[in-house]
This record gives sequence, C-alpha cells and structure tokens, in this order.
Amino acid sequence: MNGAVQLPFWLEFSVAALLLIGSLFALIGALGLVRLKDYFQRMHPPALASTIGAWCVALASILYFSALKQSPVLHAWLIPILLSITVPVTTLLLARAALFRKRTSGEAVPDEVSSGNDRGN
Repeated sequence: MNGAVQLPFWLEFSVAALLLIGSLFALIGALGLVRLKDYFQRMHPPALASTIGAWCVALASILYFSALKQSPVLHAWLIPILLSITVPVTTLLLARAALFRKRTSGEAVPDEVSSGNDRGN
C-alpha cells in the first residue's frame, strides 16, 4: 500500500471502541491484582480480564485488517483461542501448586468441596 486508506467511520469507531474496551479490561485486571488481599483472590482478575481483553483486541484487529485487505483476515483468532485454552489450565495449576505449598507448610486451608448439595446435611 502506497498511500493512506480512508476507512469508513463506523469501522474506525468500532475498532477504537473494541481497543478501549480491551484496555479497560486489562486495567480492571491490574487493579484487581493490586487490590485483593491473598494469592487465591488475586489469581482471578488478571486471568479473566486478559482473556476478555484479548478477544476484544483480536476482534478489532480482524475488523481493521479485513477492511484494509478487503478480504477476511482470520489468523488473528489464533491468539485468543490459544489464550482461552491455556489461561484456565495455567490458573488451575498455579492454584493447585499454591494450595499444596500451604498444606505442606502447615497453614490453614479450606476443606475440599465435593458438591454443593451436601453442605450442612
């Protein structure tokens, strides 16, 4: 491309809105990481916010580059799909490692929950 391509206003607005929403989710995740008090509570905001933020940024990228090429550009979906698979697995493994570490050091940990139906019965 030699010159600047003028995109429609609705597309520019949509891309800008998606990027702002993605950055707001990243900010909320960072604030949750700073404000919450223990490790287990701090795990959730960055994991959830980064996944949702990545989906917003990927959608903005797909819209923008598809409009520039005037054909669908779908390879950007690979990033949020891989994040959606790896973030929950990583979060689970980190939580189990932290719980194991607390148990071996003798600190108090919550009891295991088998199901929600047999509480107090």
